[in-house]
Amino acid sequence: MDTVTTPVRIPAHHTLTRRLGHWTTEREFQVRAHRGAAVLDLRSPQIPAGDIHIDVDLDRAMLKLLVAEDAVIDDWNLHRVGRGRIKDWERPTATGGRRIVITGRLAGAEIRVHRGGIAILSAMFTREYWADLRRAHRQGGYPTVDDPTRTS
Repeated sequence: MDTVTTPVRIPAHHTLTRRLGHWTTEREFQVRAHRGAAVLDLRSPQIPAGDIHIDVDLDRAMLKLLVAEDAVIDDWNLHRVGRGRIKDWERPTATGGRRIVITGRLAGAEIRVHRGGIAILSAMFTREYWADLRRAHRQGGYPTVDDPTRTS
C-alpha cells in the first residue's frame, strides 16, 4: 500500500521563518514567501535517505538552504520570473551526494545555498543557536543547531 505524504508547509510572508537543527524527519517541503525570508536546515541525519523535494513560490523573497557539502541541487524545473536566481558558489563537481530537487516559481527572488563552514556560521548567528547553547549548558551535552550531524 502506497502512503501519500503531505509536504511540510513553511510560510514566510513579510517575516523571517527559520527551521534549524533537528526540526523534521520529512523529505517534501512547500515554501511560500512574499517579501519575507525562510531558512531551512537540511543537514540533519534524522531526514531519511533519498531525494529531498522543495516546491517554492517566492515573490521578492529569499530562501536560504543549509545543506551538506556534497549535496547536489537540481533546479531544472524551477521557473524564474524577472531576476530570480540561485546562488550556490560552492556547487560540488561530483554527483555522489544527496539530491535536492527544487521546483516551483521564483519572481524577483533568490535561493541561497550554504554548505560546510558557511552553513555552520549561518546557523550560529541566530537566536535559535543561543537558546540551544543555553539548553546544552543546563542539561549537559553539546549544541546541535550549528551542526546537526554532531552526536551529543
